[in-house]
Amino acid sequence: MSLGTLFGESETRSILPVGLVKAFKLDVKLEARGSAAHKAAGFSTEKVPAFLGPHGYKLQESVAVLFYLVNLHDPESPLLGTDLETKAQVLKYISWGTAELMDPLTNIIRVLLARIPFNKKLLDTSNTEVDNYVVELEKRLVNHTYLVGERLSLADLFVASCFYRCFTLTFGKKWRSSHPVFMRWFNTVAATEYLSYFFDNVKFIDEPVAPPKPAKKEKKDEPKKAEKKAEKPAAAAAPEPAPEPKKVKHPLAELGNPTIALDEWKRVYSNKDTRKEALPYFWNTFYNDDEWSLWRVDYKYNDELTLTFMTNNLIGGFFNRLTGSTKYMFGCAVVYGENNNNGIVGAFLVRGKDSAPAFNVAPDWESYSYTKLDASKPEDKAFVDNMWAWDEPVVVAGEKKEIADGKVLK
Repeated sequence: MSLGTLFGESETRSILPVGLVKAFKLDVKLEARGSAAHKAAGFSTEKVPAFLGPHGYKLQESVAVLFYLVNLHDPESPLLGTDLETKAQVLKYISWGTAELMDPLTNIIRVLLARIPFNKKLLDTSNTEVDNYVVELEKRLVNHTYLVGERLSLADLFVASCFYRCFTLTFGKKWRSSHPVFMRWFNTVAATEYLSYFFDNVKFIDEPVAPPKPAKKEKKDEPKKAEKKAEKPAAAAAPEPAPEPKKVKHPLAELGNPTIALDEWKRVYSNKDTRKEALPYFWNTFYNDDEWSLWRVDYKYNDELTLTFMTNNLIGGFFNRLTGSTKYMFGCAVVYGENNNNGIVGAFLVRGKDSAPAFNVAPDWESYSYTKLDASKPEDKAFVDNMWAWDEPVVVAGEKKEIADGKVLK
């Protein structure tokens, strides 16, 4: 009887689970993420790796799937550690890998593969974080062959697989030659039966991949003006002072002032009970369909989120980059779910009828999707109330998810 189906293929967190199935020769079917079988399995998200066992048993999250697969083969496998201390160390490294190490690695992937608008500061910061993590690993590896004890474990296998994309994007020849300790460890681990199926086919780059360049606007050729012969001036004219650069107005400033100032709503929201006083004021007194619009905002990459506090920091960074538009908008974004299974959603009030002029001041605004809400629909109105009150669970794919954290843009 089949032991089940593993969903995931070449995604970074799926490399090792697939390798375990192959090396252990487990009777587990391999299916790609997003395949018909994956969709039919009924997982709440398409996050991989994911495992579907007999009798509808479902399992997601890298750490859980890895431990389950090893235990299917041998509950006493030394890959898990050989005593309480080493088992705890293995768990520590895997948890660190999927939560902390993958965060800057994911940022690098998204920037260099143009999945988000180019952000030099984000790329530089993430590269520095990764280099610092490598330095920390080398402090252990300079005197030891492996991360835990003196034998190969899941800690080595998983952490090494996390660096996959670096070797195709940022770890060029120069970087590799300057990190002999790290490379000795990585090459040793990548050559094992658990990872060689994958890394034997990965071509390492010679030079780091250059960041994507924004498309240049073509300049229209202007007809040359006929040159006039200048008469000899009586005296050289004094140079005119350069005009001061005009301050660029926010596009929403063209709409003029609303009937009720936005600051008045923000003051009510900050000082009154949200359900009893603030929201009734908003709907009955402040909101005007002719002057404002309401938007649901969803993060596009929830499957890449890890710890809830880090997700909330992501919202904070997004809000900081929206500072240029705070005169024209208000909203809340919340983190729903739990560690390693969470998402971002929010409701926003925007001056005018379009979301773009308010949100596109943030370089990463395209990492979110924007759905216009209709204040005349009870379900849309209830969604706004719940987002701004934070006292009801968020419904995602028909399932209620508790709000873990959030931030207010005002």
